[in-house]
Amino acid sequence: MSEERAILWTPTQERADATLMADYIRWLKTSRGLEFADYNALWEWSITELEAFWTSIVEYFDLHFSKPWTTVLSERKQPGAEWFVGAEMNYADQVFRWADQKPDAPALIVQSQTFERKELTWAELRQSVANVARHLRDMGVEQGDRVVAILPNTEVSVIAFLATISIGAIWSLCAPDMGHVAILDRFKQIEPKVLIAQDGYMHMGKTVDRRGIIAEIAEGLPSLRQQVILPVVGDLPDGAVHWNTLLEGDATLSTQQVGFSHPIWVVYSSGTTGNPKPIVHGHGGALLEGAKQGLHMNVTDKDRFSWLTSSGWIMWNVQLGSLAQGATVAMFDGAANYPDMMEVWRFVAHEKLSYFGAGAAYYTACQKAGIKPRAELDLSHLVSIGATGSPMTAEGYDWVYTQVAPDAWLAPISGGTDIAGAFVCGNPMLPVRAGEMQARALGNAVRAFDDAGNELIGEVGELVCTEPLPSMPLFFWGDKNNERLIDSYYDTYPGVWRHGDWIEITPEGGSVIYGRSDATINRRGLRLGSSEIYRAVEGLDEVMDSLIVDLEFLGRDSFMPLFVVMAPGVALDDAMKDKIRASIRASVSARFLPDEIVEIAEVPRTLSGKKLEVPVKKLLLGGDPAKVVNRDSMANPDSFDVFIAYARDHEVLQVKA
Repeated sequence: MSEERAILWTPTQERADATLMADYIRWLKTSRGLEFADYNALWEWSITELEAFWTSIVEYFDLHFSKPWTTVLSERKQPGAEWFVGAEMNYADQVFRWADQKPDAPALIVQSQTFERKELTWAELRQSVANVARHLRDMGVEQGDRVVAILPNTEVSVIAFLATISIGAIWSLCAPDMGHVAILDRFKQIEPKVLIAQDGYMHMGKTVDRRGIIAEIAEGLPSLRQQVILPVVGDLPDGAVHWNTLLEGDATLSTQQVGFSHPIWVVYSSGTTGNPKPIVHGHGGALLEGAKQGLHMNVTDKDRFSWLTSSGWIMWNVQLGSLAQGATVAMFDGAANYPDMMEVWRFVAHEKLSYFGAGAAYYTACQKAGIKPRAELDLSHLVSIGATGSPMTAEGYDWVYTQVAPDAWLAPISGGTDIAGAFVCGNPMLPVRAGEMQARALGNAVRAFDDAGNELIGEVGELVCTEPLPSMPLFFWGDKNNERLIDSYYDTYPGVWRHGDWIEITPEGGSVIYGRSDATINRRGLRLGSSEIYRAVEGLDEVMDSLIVDLEFLGRDSFMPLFVVMAPGVALDDAMKDKIRASIRASVSARFLPDEIVEIAEVPRTLSGKKLEVPVKKLLLGGDPAKVVNRDSMANPDSFDVFIAYARDHEVLQVKA
């Protein structure tokens, strides 16, 4: 599978030497007496000498611990590794050291299609956080309590997050466009004390009223003690507090010092069955991973950084890592294609961003729209471009270099909500090859494994991580004996993290991600378990059963067909298809509407009754029908024939792995 990919960009020696990565390498030499022949040698050291590497990140970035650690790594195992045992700190302290160093510089710039443009200095951000934290304390929020929010990608979500974690409470966030069932499936699991929500927003020039949805969500959370509402479309509900009142006052920020592994947030990444996985990360792990990503993204306190993201995507959290590095973070809230596909690029130009990132699907959409940003706008200040969420094709790389910034460093990354970071990413000192990510992340022992657990080079295999990371999940909320966590990541290779992506590691140490290797749905970087779709679809009386697969693979557009078994006498006509789509839109999100709805007689299942999603997916991506499934293990072997016929009739879907 390995092939020589064209080099599209190479940094000058002067530019490479000026990067944060180069400075870190020089620091290792002067402070630790370490020298490395090349990046691959540095990476090998970072995954072999874990304690030395992660303490170097703490020292190089001057990460502040109010109480020192007694042990860096208790035991080299996964799951269950304990990092920086005994240390105390608070993530918010790392952010607000910049308020002391440059109080009048901009910390946040927000361009919102609901609220227009807003700018907050570091001093203003700290004061807002201090005031909100005081009000949360007055509401009875204490260390360990959960504060949840339904907010867009604006300064409100950042302020509320920093205020929550500053008092040792635990944060969790959902995007406003998610359905109430999907939000409740997440928030009910963690029993929040306070809900902060915006009651509506503008989308494509129209007002979206979310008051009824928020009321349903609040009603479904019996643990709630207080609602805080930012009104956009209406009055406050009874007993709710106006968000603006939380911003009032002149409180002094006082952070609660917590253990390195004290929970900072709960994020959600769905498997194929059951409720979304409530993944808990710690203050220390999030801080270290964010700092290390600064090396790979070359982000410093001189940058103006933006990532085009929903508040429900882990890239919202990545923004916070750049904020902790002192960068000015520019947030875009609204439809990326309104009033046209140039809107985001006008934002990039107007704010003179030095770093801009987005989902790979966004660049593909720009390419298909035929826009030429650099022909219309001054993008000379844009020196770094990121991408993630789905595999970026060589054609996507070409579009960026021809139509956006011919001398920019393009560095796609791939990781996940699960580790709040990246497994493979960029290195600003190396050439950029078409369709390829430059490097495996420092400290991340990333390999490609075959089914038997053998390492592959130059071939496609399962993305695995063979050593623990500080940002791996502490646990899943409510997961007894880590049963679901182990089943999610360690069921295939015991003691080795299996991420669920297909990856090829090149002989030079670069990598190519080909798509999801499991049945998880990945739509423009937002992952969802198929079970959430099934609840919406099979909740309709007219639908007896269903199966959905997301056909994402490098070099082709993502395509998601939904197969349904209708109740006797019910026709799958256009009206019925609209009803199915409406149920998904209301219960889950419009982001997860299927590309096609197809009627079948029965869903293929194992002898134990499980839906055969992965075999169907492999078949529709070009797999051999005789090899993708063992029919002797099926409860209904003949049911697979309809999918073989579907694959034959839809040759456009087939891609040979």
